[in-house]
Amino acid sequence: MAKIPAVFNKINSLRERYYKASTGKEALINLVSEAEVAEQVYNSNAIENSTLTLEETEKILLQIDLDRYINEREIFEAKNLARVVSYIEKRSKEQDLTLEVILSLHKMLISNIRDDIAGRFRKDKEFVRVGSHIAPSPQEILERLENMLAEYNANSHESIVKRIARLHLVFEHTHPFVDGNGRIGRVLNNYLLIREGFVPINIKFIDRKKYYNAFKEFDEKGKTKIMEEIVAKALTNSYHKRLAYLENKKIVTLVEYAKSNKISHSNLINKATRQTIDAFLEKGIWKIGIEYNKTK
Repeated sequence: MAKIPAVFNKINSLRERYYKASTGKEALINLVSEAEVAEQVYNSNAIENSTLTLEETEKILLQIDLDRYINEREIFEAKNLARVVSYIEKRSKEQDLTLEVILSLHKMLISNIRDDIAGRFRKDKEFVRVGSHIAPSPQEILERLENMLAEYNANSHESIVKRIARLHLVFEHTHPFVDGNGRIGRVLNNYLLIREGFVPINIKFIDRKKYYNAFKEFDEKGKTKIMEEIVAKALTNSYHKRLAYLENKKIVTLVEYAKSNKISHSNLINKATRQTIDAFLEKGIWKIGIEYNKTK
């Protein structure tokens, strides 16, 4: 990834392109968002150790029978998260993010999985541990989350990447729920991005190691650099994908692009990973949008 300040500028440029390209194309935008739900659900659940594949997640959401036994919890995790992902597309445009909204989203996520904890923060002696990190006591949760939202709103002059990265790290450090913190935290990222006129992001399962390193960096040093890189990469990836569709480009795999242009595929993958070319990862495959007059 390029240096963070340069990435901030690139994201602003991509956002402007997106606004121009999206005029009158609401139906196409909705199709792209709807097609992305299963991938969002798969990646977020996989980060939390779900055994479901992307294909199995898609089948569950389409109510198609699976080829193997899946426990009821994983089925509800997929269906509930898909419901939340779709719900925030509209809700985020109507209401600021508040503690009440966070609780309502958590209730949607955990219902039929653990109704005893759905829609409420940890209380009494409900402590949680993530790796070596023991989350703050239940008595600290409300104040920490109120400060988190206040800080986010007070820093509106800063890049959205920095604000989202810090809020996400503070939320996960606090771990306010008994279960569902990671998935709700990633939902909140998109709630705020959509509300502020950006596109949603999809933090990929393949980036899980770096993602956990971001939490470690924050817990040990109070820094947000790694998470900023993750958010920035995810945001540019999301814009590249939508612009490929909205600007009516021919979408090809990087393998095809490399062959037709006699370019090293490994070099292209390296650039795509760093997001220095307009490539995007879709269902685990790197793709790129190209002008039709540049193809054979």
